[in-house]
Amino acid sequence: MTIDRIWSYAPDSGHVEGVDLTGFTVAATDGTIGHVDREAAPHGLRHLVVDTGVWVFGRSVLVPAGVVTVVDGQARKITLACSRSDAKAAPRFQTDSETRDREYLNAVGDYYHRLPPRATTAV
Repeated sequence: MTIDRIWSYAPDSGHVEGVDLTGFTVAATDGTIGHVDREAAPHGLRHLVVDTGVWVFGRSVLVPAGVVTVVDGQARKITLACSRSDAKAAPRFQTDSETRDREYLNAVGDYYHRLPPRATTAV
């Protein structure tokens, strides 16, 4: 995936423009990581803020839209092209203002862009 595509949903992901993803379960290649707290697209950098609950000590993670491989509206589930440990190791998301900080978003995009491609599995 090219770095400019990391911020856009893949055409074959099943994402439907205008559908609210809030509350959807988010699964990595090796298990569930949480639920979508919100979706945003400042500076055209579309991403999800995922509430991980107690899995990562109550913190949230920011996931670029290009990491999403499947959006299943019927099951209310989103599948990612990364592992749970990949999401946990991403640049730490601490405040809502970071979702508008171009430097932080670029660091997140660069991190996910550098991950090796992974085959997705049903979880």
